[in-house]
Amino acid sequence: MREITQQAVRLLERAQTGDAAGALAEAETVLRAGTGDPADGPACMHFVRVVAHIAQSDPRGAIAAVEPMLTAARREDSGGWQACALASRAWQRLRLGELDAAEHDLDGVLHDLVAAEMLAEGEADPVAAVNSRIAVAIGYYELRLYELVEPQFRRAYEMSAADGEQNGNRAMWLLNLAEMHLRWALELYQIQRITEAEAHTAEAERYATQAAGEVSGDDAAVWRDNALLYAACARADRYDPAGAAVDIERVIGRLRQSGFAPDALALSRPFYAVALKRSGQPEAALAVLAQAVTELPPDADWLVSASTHRTRAVLLAHLGSEDAGSTLAYGDSLAVALWRQRLNTLHAARTMHDLAVLRTQHEQVARAADLDPLTGIANRRAFDRATGLAATRPGPVAVLLIDTDKFKVINDTRGHAAGDAALRAIAAALAAQVAPGDLVARLGGDEFAALLSDPETAVSVASRMVLAVREIPDCIATVSVGIALGSSTDLPTLLTRADEAMYRIKRHGGDGAELDTPHSTTQAA
Repeated sequence: MREITQQAVRLLERAQTGDAAGALAEAETVLRAGTGDPADGPACMHFVRVVAHIAQSDPRGAIAAVEPMLTAARREDSGGWQACALASRAWQRLRLGELDAAEHDLDGVLHDLVAAEMLAEGEADPVAAVNSRIAVAIGYYELRLYELVEPQFRRAYEMSAADGEQNGNRAMWLLNLAEMHLRWALELYQIQRITEAEAHTAEAERYATQAAGEVSGDDAAVWRDNALLYAACARADRYDPAGAAVDIERVIGRLRQSGFAPDALALSRPFYAVALKRSGQPEAALAVLAQAVTELPPDADWLVSASTHRTRAVLLAHLGSEDAGSTLAYGDSLAVALWRQRLNTLHAARTMHDLAVLRTQHEQVARAADLDPLTGIANRRAFDRATGLAATRPGPVAVLLIDTDKFKVINDTRGHAAGDAALRAIAAALAAQVAPGDLVARLGGDEFAALLSDPETAVSVASRMVLAVREIPDCIATVSVGIALGSSTDLPTLLTRADEAMYRIKRHGGDGAELDTPHSTTQAA
């Protein structure tokens, strides 16, 4: 599986660097390699499909690819890949909502992100763990919930740094953190919270400087320049505007020559203008922003667009424009409304998260109350509730009562610790023989019981239990199993009959199973 996962990592990189169609085709081939049905393929390859659709600007295709990925991730019991699926669906729903107002579903988006965040906890596979954190971070980033983004990117960085096979990626998460703090600062500037904004540009500089020192790989020079650009932007509003202006101009020139994606360049323009203005060059700052405005595409990022226009209006007002004041007043009132909307969404996300944590804790407490602390299987309370529930649903059932033979000998000769170890091994052996949905419980001491929904399998299950316990290494214990079949509406009678059959086996030396019938008995194993 590790080899398949590493192949998925390579395909994810291809999908995000210009070859989404090729990555998608190869992932489809891998998904069909086993049974011919892509649904049976590994979750990591389903994630390649999701990401390839995202890279092709196909939110509907990405959302459709999530369902089979969720099925595969649940089959693999991978919380990390489930988290990747849910978080990806969340932010693709956001994109879809931007294209079609009828698709807007903020509540569904938040539910997916909160569920993904919780599933990501405890994921052991490093690739699934890192990707799940990044997917959750992107979802919260799309909602401008910066407070929830930072812990995800930081954890992704820490995990990447700890995994030698992912070290090449770790500087990317630092760059993401630097960019996030710059964007956070831009929002704060628009609502006149200058001190807080400067605190975030300081954080941006710290992350960007660290990223510049840690980048590696074939494109290290470009990513280092990206980090240096962010670090220079972060100085523009604080201690070194003149130096920041020089560095921004120099690094932008290098990035343009390398054909670097324009997003970071667009984000840098408001900071470049601020650096020029603060270093005594307001006309040059205005020229930078005039060019930036003309280069903004129709689908430009709203925050970059708003910050570019606002910084230009501030400069015009500084240079004596009478119209700039009304433009600023309108823009600032809109910025305040958007900030309040952001805070409302943040509150909703945190409330959902807290409720989900409480629900999980409640479920854990409820499960703990139904589990035997020594063996980890169900306890008498759970068995009694299961039989009570079965009694309300008429149908055929089988009851097995199981008593451990020679258990006292183990306790007397080898001590209680050995006895506890034997009980744990016996419980595991018994539980392994029943079908999903059937129940094995420890009733107390060395006594166990099972409730089976398919009576036709009862004798074979009991026989397997006897053999499984007999084969436990370094354990002299065996089991006696009594079996009774009948209607779930008559469980007290079935329990009595199973108990009688079990004691008949014990009187004959134990280590066997017996089926009780109203008129005869059948021995097994």
